[in-house]
Amino acid sequence: MGTGVLPNRLLADGLGPDLIQLTILHTNDVHSQIEPFENGRNMGKGGAARRASMLKKIRQEEEHILLLDAGDIFQGTPYFNFFGGELEFKLMSEMGYDAVTIGNSDFDAGIDGLHQQLDHANFPFLTANYDFSDTILAGKTKPYQIFEKGPLKIGVFGLGIELEGLVARSLFKETRYLNPLVKANQIAEQLKKDEKCDYVICLSHLGFQYRNRKVSDVILAENSQNIDLIIGGHTHTFLDEPLLVANKEGHPVMVNQAGWGGILLGRIDVLFERNKKNKCVNCQNLMVGAARS
Repeated sequence: MGTGVLPNRLLADGLGPDLIQLTILHTNDVHSQIEPFENGRNMGKGGAARRASMLKKIRQEEEHILLLDAGDIFQGTPYFNFFGGELEFKLMSEMGYDAVTIGNSDFDAGIDGLHQQLDHANFPFLTANYDFSDTILAGKTKPYQIFEKGPLKIGVFGLGIELEGLVARSLFKETRYLNPLVKANQIAEQLKKDEKCDYVICLSHLGFQYRNRKVSDVILAENSQNIDLIIGGHTHTFLDEPLLVANKEGHPVMVNQAGWGGILLGRIDVLFERNKKNKCVNCQNLMVGAARS
């Protein structure tokens, strides 16, 4: 998928001296799937070791990389039942994840269990619409983080799904849920206008799209300003290519999600002119392991 105002032939011809490439790699809803799937239609797909090998290869080929996760790191295999998330965070740290957001399943050992594992993660947890002020996670998360990649400033922030009715209150305790649409536009404006970010990414665990008007990535995109890319989770949606959604000002917002279980590694290459006036995007969700049937 190519989109933008720079000619797509530049993607084939190689980068000229006036172009800078940012490679965004992402996962979501890995759900403690450390090993490749052993049976069923996903047999042979996924696996942390294979993902790590893919990441190593891409890092050898590209200079400016961001590696992100959109939540639900925990729950789904005995690895979580035995180790409570320690292994997941240690492996992601070894892989060099830059930032993650928090999904509902990440509370499955309780907010205390999540807190207990934070020392095993060397990446920030970003969430703008969970208020942890009265919980053990107070001060342990950030609403956003800015990454400098060469001359580029990339703003990344996180959003979580409403926990009430989805997670037992005894697990998330005094966590307060804030309106994700309001918080998203506040943070995105701050990143674009005040912080002068060249590109703004939302790590969302709201879900891709619903049959009703429940807040989703698509609704977020439609009601947003200043967001360039939404990397989603929660609904385990396999996209062959990202969806482009017009925001409140008619500008395109890219929405992507990479299924679940670590089967796909999302990849989005953004090419910027050095004057940053124009950019072009090329996208591909990469299979981890066996080819899709």
